[in-house]
Amino acid sequence: MSPTISYKDSSRQRRPGSYHQPVDMQIKPPPMALYGDNHIERLGEDDTEALLQELNSPSCVVPQGYRAELGNILLLLFLYVLQGIPLGLAGSIPLILQSKNVSYTDQAFFSFVFWPFSLKLLWAPLVDAVYFKSFGRRKSWLVPTQYILGFFMMYLSTQVDFLLGDEGKSPDVVALTMTFFLFEFLAATQDIAVDGWALTMLSRENVGYASTCNSVGQTAGYFLGNVLFLALESASFCNKYLRFQPQPKGIVTLSDFLFFWGAIFLITTTLVALLKKENKEVTPSKEETKGITDTYKLLFSIIRMPAVLTFCILILTAKVGFSAADAVTGLKLVEEGVPKEHLALLAVPMVPLQIILPLIISKYTAGPQPLNTFYKAMPFRLLLGLEFALLVWWTPKVQHEGGFPIYYYIVVLLSYALHQITLYSMYVAIMAFNAKVSDPLIGGTYMTLLNTVSNLGGNWPATVALWLVDPLTVKECVGTQDQSCGTTAAAELCTKLGGSCVTTLDGYYVESIICIALGFVWWFLFGPKLKKLQDEKQSSWKCKRIN
Repeated sequence: MSPTISYKDSSRQRRPGSYHQPVDMQIKPPPMALYGDNHIERLGEDDTEALLQELNSPSCVVPQGYRAELGNILLLLFLYVLQGIPLGLAGSIPLILQSKNVSYTDQAFFSFVFWPFSLKLLWAPLVDAVYFKSFGRRKSWLVPTQYILGFFMMYLSTQVDFLLGDEGKSPDVVALTMTFFLFEFLAATQDIAVDGWALTMLSRENVGYASTCNSVGQTAGYFLGNVLFLALESASFCNKYLRFQPQPKGIVTLSDFLFFWGAIFLITTTLVALLKKENKEVTPSKEETKGITDTYKLLFSIIRMPAVLTFCILILTAKVGFSAADAVTGLKLVEEGVPKEHLALLAVPMVPLQIILPLIISKYTAGPQPLNTFYKAMPFRLLLGLEFALLVWWTPKVQHEGGFPIYYYIVVLLSYALHQITLYSMYVAIMAFNAKVSDPLIGGTYMTLLNTVSNLGGNWPATVALWLVDPLTVKECVGTQDQSCGTTAAAELCTKLGGSCVTTLDGYYVESIICIALGFVWWFLFGPKLKKLQDEKQSSWKCKRIN
């Protein structure tokens, strides 16, 4: 259940281990993910070989503690915080749109905003290969990308109210999607540059702090851009908890928030460009110095291997059963009257759980068969989809004039906690398997490819699930004769004639049952095939390198 967007199960998805999403310690999933674990991703894998090269370097380096590089660690942490801001803001938009009663078809269209982090492998080789040596390999992309992000946010601050439909107008979902897609594309490009710089900015002894900076920084940035923003933007929340005199608006608006962080992007980017120098002593590995064409050929040769191709097909379809629960439940709760800022704040008590879970689960996935954990957790996560549907059905029955009772939020919180346990069990298992089978000679490219596929396996079902809600919903026109509500035009005509459209069958419940059924079919038929991949010889996963 994803009341707010974490959107990373993967792609960066980093989002449970490293948020890693996406959802893949490619992302440790930012706390609450609207699209479940679809946004998790893996940080800094592209430069792993550079570290191996450094390890083999004959130069004698005096070990140094983290205190000696505290400045670099804090800089990395701040860069990852900046990276989390666009992710959090994009994650808040679906909840804002839902409060404006947009269709689920529109929500499905907007969900494409979260695809760039899952697809960044397509242009990551370009970011690695093209740069100005005198300025710095990573700064060549980081500085211009963050400048564009800063100016873009400041310009967007002047247009976002119009795009969201101020003064009673309907939101321009197409323009919003195009705008935030570019927003996330820039953030994903910045992510590639920061991930690469992270592993060369720190010394060999302290490079482990890079993943910590990624996980903590991105989660903190997501929190600021999503949870904190939704709370401060809500007039009811601010009037109830932060003000003595009620006001019609929250303390901040989306326009104010965008302008402030746009200015922060511009100021900090200027300081980084002028004051921070890259470490030019690290020698790139053979894989890093490959041409762009050779890199794409290498990716293609990896995915053509029978074992890898089978894994990709299975993992691209494995999350279909969770799509309705992960992508639609949070929006349905908002539709039923649950304040979006309250759902966002439920992410706060989840943070300790999201930190502890990977540590516990990794004990069970560290062996030779990590996918057993994936297989065992899957039916429980599917059953939670049924529980989420019951939760949505129960929500309007406990609502009262003052909102919802405290026990209702406790039930939601417990439901989300159980969901996180199953989600992380599957996520950590997949990450462990990807690490186990990746060819160490090309580990960065290999594992990034597998993580990208895992992220896409969460993205496309979420988009489809959102798109199917409206077609599966049945409404009838009450109050007039010979009218229907099958289309938008028919619904408007029904209203003009004095009638009203009443939902007789909610497509969310239909879709939930279908998804759960498909999930169990996949579990019975293809789950054993996924487990069987663990029995493949190591040679089945080794790729012939392109010279």
